[in-house]
Amino acid sequence: MAAYDKADLERRMHGAVESLKHDLGGLRTGRASTTLLEPVTVEVYGSHMPLNQVATVSAPEPRMLSVQVWDKSNVGPVDKAIRSAGLGLNPIVDGQNLRLPIPDLTEERRKELAKLVSKYAEAARVAVRNVRRDGMDSLKADEKKGEFGEDDRKRHEADVQKLTDATIAEIDAAASAKEKEILGK
Repeated sequence: MAAYDKADLERRMHGAVESLKHDLGGLRTGRASTTLLEPVTVEVYGSHMPLNQVATVSAPEPRMLSVQVWDKSNVGPVDKAIRSAGLGLNPIVDGQNLRLPIPDLTEERRKELAKLVSKYAEAARVAVRNVRRDGMDSLKADEKKGEFGEDDRKRHEADVQKLTDATIAEIDAAASAKEKEILGK
């Protein structure tokens, strides 16, 4: 078992928060966001490539995405990839540019997305709790090895718990903000 390392625990807990924020960024709200197209891969030149390696994605208007395809021969495959990505988007081809109007979300879809936010947040909380458990285990192991006494262990455990509480509060805040954005409240 590794020795207690507060910086490592902070880094790992922060990683769970960053991962959650990335996942939440990919969820579609009523607004156009370039992160919406991040998971899209396009079949070009005999291989699958991320969309951002064959085109420039921008959000010129709040409810419109624009995809500027660099190579004219890739317009068809990019159009096909976006349509088949399951995002509910229908590109309008205009030369080497594709315009993607963002449709309104139905109430049912908003509720589904809000549930997904809760699921992502819970996964992040579980990850943080696992990091906390690892930290507590390494503290107990270090105390057994005689690296520090019971008082030091308890003080370090209190630090780990504070870090855990702060990180979970950050996760809850991010999830709550995203839910409000999705539900339009």
